[in-house]
Amino acid sequence: MKYAYYPGCTLKTKAKELEKYAQDSAKVLGFELEEQKEWQCCGGVYPLATDEIATKLSSVRSLVASRNKGEKLVTLCSACHNVIKRVNNDMKTNENIRTKVNNYLQLSKEYQGETHVIHYLEVLRDEIGFNELAKKVKNPLQDRKIGAYYGCLLLRPSKIMNFDDPENPIIMEDFMKALGGSPIKYPYRTECCGGYHCLEKKDVANKMTRNILDSALKYGVKEIVTACPLCKYNLEMNAQRGDVNINVYYFTELLAEALGIKQDDRKGEI
Repeated sequence: MKYAYYPGCTLKTKAKELEKYAQDSAKVLGFELEEQKEWQCCGGVYPLATDEIATKLSSVRSLVASRNKGEKLVTLCSACHNVIKRVNNDMKTNENIRTKVNNYLQLSKEYQGETHVIHYLEVLRDEIGFNELAKKVKNPLQDRKIGAYYGCLLLRPSKIMNFDDPENPIIMEDFMKALGGSPIKYPYRTECCGGYHCLEKKDVANKMTRNILDSALKYGVKEIVTACPLCKYNLEMNAQRGDVNINVYYFTELLAEALGIKQDDRKGEI
């Protein structure tokens, strides 16, 4: 199986592990992520202005490229996935935006939201299947006190993202079970980490992140798994303080460990 792949900016700089182990694992699991040749930054934030189209054009270009090749478009970064999927929904459902974008791009064939946007975790769940994934595991994640952290962007707005139950998601827990783990659920796993407050209102972001970590710690979590580079940054900034000792990983790192691609790099404190 081959998929069009949109990496986004952060996976080429601060979140290289998220991409590297996704690509390495895909080869073991029998599918290919073909990076789009001329992808552009998605903007990182979905524009809420109803008359704004300029910041949506880069997403539409990637969507059109996938449509033209007849391929599904796979993303890894939660922020990129949120932006591209919501822009695609605009092109399907909002005639005003669709008309303006197509008039601007002057495509040989107008784009109307035909591309299917899918997250890597959805590839594992819906295309490969967690039962098949389990058969490939060489190093089961046994006796690991792991908790998933979803954050906001994969789950909301739920009707558009259609990723999982926004209040009680299970995809990451099912993913970890397929890898031989026994994931721990904790109350704050779907709460916002403070995200875009981390520059101008760092104290707000720190407070929100500490609430997440305290919740995880209360339930015995020693490792947190996420798909979002910004969430990982915010969590790590607070994860190694006096009363907290939690390691934060991308889900692709655990996938690569379980498949025997990556060594378990824990430092013995778990």
